[in-house]
Amino acid sequence: MSEIQLHTESYGALFLLPQVPCLLVQWHGFANSRNLRQLLNKGLELYQQYTPRYPRLGWVSDARRFGAMLPADQDWAAADWNRRAYAAGIRRAVFISPDNVFGRIALQQLTDKMEQAAYLRIAHVASPEAAWQQVLATAQAVGADGC
Repeated sequence: MSEIQLHTESYGALFLLPQVPCLLVQWHGFANSRNLRQLLNKGLELYQQYTPRYPRLGWVSDARRFGAMLPADQDWAAADWNRRAYAAGIRRAVFISPDNVFGRIALQQLTDKMEQAAYLRIAHVASPEAAWQQVLATAQAVGADGC
């Protein structure tokens, strides 16, 4: 699948996948608080930049190599970032599940907090292909009901 690299750091990168379409956050391992927030905020900025061109743009987080996440960052992502993502038009976040136990625990804790905030719907999938299918299904549902 053709992807356009939009931003890269040692701890993660952001890609646009026009065929899906989605903005892909690809984690390369542990990101400290500053780096994690910086990449998520940059992703949200790019999402807003590309949404006019791709009105049904999805959000996918490739967390297969994701590391641990501090509780304070989980709280920030669930309350602050989650609210801003919803305001920007994101309705569903699709996570490709982490390969390691620390990433799985952190992601499950984050998911629980995000679901309590009641903004974004969260989906966990095992592979990139399953993520693209989730994005396409969401885009078709949005197109069908006009939302």
